[in-house]
Amino acid sequence: MQKIEINNLIRGATFFQHSGVAIVYVFMPILAQAITTNIFEVGITIASFFFAQILASIYFGRISDKSGKRLIFIKIGFIGCAVTFGLHYIADDSTLLLLARLGAGITSGMMVPAMLAYTYEAGKDKSKVASIISFHALGWLAGIVAAGIVNNEKTIFLISAALFLAGLAFTSRLPNQTMPIETEPLSTKKVIAKNKFLFLSLLIRHTGATAVWTILPLVLVELGARLYEVSIVYVANTASAFILMNLMAGKIQTKNITKFKIGIGLTTFVFVGLALISDWWMAIPAMALVGVTWAFLYIGGSIHLMENNPKSTSTGIFNSTIAIANVIGPVIAGTIAFYYNSQSVMYFAVIVCVAAFAVSLKIKR
Repeated sequence: MQKIEINNLIRGATFFQHSGVAIVYVFMPILAQAITTNIFEVGITIASFFFAQILASIYFGRISDKSGKRLIFIKIGFIGCAVTFGLHYIADDSTLLLLARLGAGITSGMMVPAMLAYTYEAGKDKSKVASIISFHALGWLAGIVAAGIVNNEKTIFLISAALFLAGLAFTSRLPNQTMPIETEPLSTKKVIAKNKFLFLSLLIRHTGATAVWTILPLVLVELGARLYEVSIVYVANTASAFILMNLMAGKIQTKNITKFKIGIGLTTFVFVGLALISDWWMAIPAMALVGVTWAFLYIGGSIHLMENNPKSTSTGIFNSTIAIANVIGPVIAGTIAFYYNSQSVMYFAVIVCVAAFAVSLKIKR
């Protein structure tokens, strides 16, 4: 099978993988608020998905490197996601919703490190890897738009399950390549120690970001936004990320670790902007900047790690770090918003992003 065909199949699988997550993700705080009793429970419900993702990404990422296999974890992940995201449809109380979120976190966390590693290893021209990964952002864009068009809190779960099955169809045509087995003892600990400032700055930055994402849909609704208008705000994010990721495939030649630092630092200005909005549409420029920051830090950070470390292990830790922040952030957001107000969450995010940038400056080239 030619490399261009493999890359296109990976693009298709990546697109459906992330559109399946995105169609549910943006409106999850609104859906959880309708089932739970207070905003603190909303935070716990959101966090449960990412808690499960942490454990799954680290565990299955390491197993993938030890076995040298990628595709089996990708396929099982797609099947599991189709089932667990579909189960959200019957979750009509907080307990069932929590169980569905935990299952979705495990199955999605299983395939993310393997998918990134497979993408990197399949690319003959490593500069084009960013172009393939950009379909991550395009999938989010499509999922968010679809959620706004459907405009139904139950139907989106069935569509999500169908999107994962479509992604599975693409993976069925991918060659089952076995990579060299990683046998280095204590590799996970060594990878963490070697890249501690990268992981720490990512954790701090993303904690502030996910705190904001937990309450932002609620803030937009309070400012008069309808569901499709919330989608418009989030489309600005994913569209700018997709465009910039493709530019990184050939036109932006900055070192990957420098891209990561730029992404961390620019995020501060996002939350300054969101703290000042007084109408829903005013969030659009800030969210476009979010896409820019995410493209820089995700492409820069993940490719830097894969170039210098065991691939599934390092990207598993990278995505688990994001997931840890996704656990901590919603809990902090729920607590701050409960005792103070939503705007205080934005100020918290500004402070922690400044701290994250300071930590990122300690990363060695």
